[in-house]
Amino acid sequence: MALLENIIGEVNEVLWSYILIVVLIGLGLWFTIRTGFVQFRYFPEMIRVLFDKRTLSASGKKGTSAFQAFAISAASRVGTGNMAGVATAIASGGPGAVFWMWLIALLGAASGFVESTLAQVYKVPEKNQYRGGPAYYMEKGLKNRKLAVAFAVIITITYGLVFNSVQSNTISLAFSEQYDLNKGLLAGILFVFTAIVIFGGIKSIANVSQVIVPVMAILYIFISIYILLTNFTAIPDMISIIFTNAFGIREVAGGGFGAAIMMGIKRGLFSNEAGMGSVPNAAATAEVTHPAKQGFIQAFGVFVDTILICSATGFILITAGGYEGKGDLDGIQLTQDAFAFHIGDWASTFIAIAILLFGYSSILGNYYYGESNIAYIKNSRLVMFLYRAAVLLMVVFGAVAAFDLVWSMADLAMAVMALINLYAITRLFKIANRVLQDYITQRKAGKDPVFYRDTLEDEDGIVFWGRDQSSDKEK
Repeated sequence: MALLENIIGEVNEVLWSYILIVVLIGLGLWFTIRTGFVQFRYFPEMIRVLFDKRTLSASGKKGTSAFQAFAISAASRVGTGNMAGVATAIASGGPGAVFWMWLIALLGAASGFVESTLAQVYKVPEKNQYRGGPAYYMEKGLKNRKLAVAFAVIITITYGLVFNSVQSNTISLAFSEQYDLNKGLLAGILFVFTAIVIFGGIKSIANVSQVIVPVMAILYIFISIYILLTNFTAIPDMISIIFTNAFGIREVAGGGFGAAIMMGIKRGLFSNEAGMGSVPNAAATAEVTHPAKQGFIQAFGVFVDTILICSATGFILITAGGYEGKGDLDGIQLTQDAFAFHIGDWASTFIAIAILLFGYSSILGNYYYGESNIAYIKNSRLVMFLYRAAVLLMVVFGAVAAFDLVWSMADLAMAVMALINLYAITRLFKIANRVLQDYITQRKAGKDPVFYRDTLEDEDGIVFWGRDQSSDKEK
């Protein structure tokens, strides 16, 4: 087991230290320039689309609303990565890791726009919902079924099983540390509440996520703002520490520079998932009049996840201090200690409850990514039942087990997922950019944009968006 962990660790070192850094930053910058800085120029449009009345509720018979799709993806994004992951990144890579998390989010938002727009373009109507995501646009857009199946298998294992065990493990650790709660009892509680929702289907997941995610995010940010306001005079020094650590000569000489970059990018990607190919699975479920709308909404989700929530955690950890040299400790414990330092011992209880909500919603979001891809490979009730059973078993297993090896495996699977998906969306970028230009043209004409597939030069592989197929286009 130790040998396997060492091998995986060596592979991760190469992937994350050399390949992923170049690919993520390079393609993020390329998408940003080619789309005309979409994530910055159209930030107000993201807000407008997210809170448009037709975005908040699905008016047709199929799919979720655009806001519900956003909530599902946020449920997966916003979890242990924002609290435990950020703490681990800072403890291992120093405060400079926060800067690299910002960078990967700012550039990654463009990648997020492209992948989610493509998910909408190539989505497939199925009974009372839509399905889509990387596997679908790899097969229908790239005409590569083998690559699509490989991606579907990887994301199902990574999210549905491995990441869900990580989420339940963090929940268990937070509560066992705070209340000395029996891990077996907590595992049973998570089993029951997860089973109730995942056997209820996508609508059930969407309904739970759209309530939990906004409430927990707002509460967490509110507490974080309070802490920062009470430590207002320390903020300039904190910002200085982040940038100094990110680029400082001392860090370069001591090897901390590379650690800050690697940990910032690794945990930034784990948290916001931009370009990794997970979020498009949720984006495809939305019922919208134009694919670019969901692209805007999911790009906005990257900002919410990293620029707001991850930054809040990072600021609190840095101003509390005491994180140096603790990269081997559990991240959630560092976060609990930092909050307790600022606002008292009761904060550990708050973090335990927050991680329960964050982690539980992430379990639901992660589960759906697996469900969507299982359905792509083989649409079978038996297979889906077995997958749900496996998810529940991994949730229980995660709550009672230690996870050093699983985290390493998760990092490896995440890297492979990202590389495959980034290859696909780069090949299909022309389609996404043409869809964006169509949206911009209609908005400039004062219209609420509506998309039809004959707008594109190549309609091959696009099974929806015909003029006889509409969401709420005529309404």
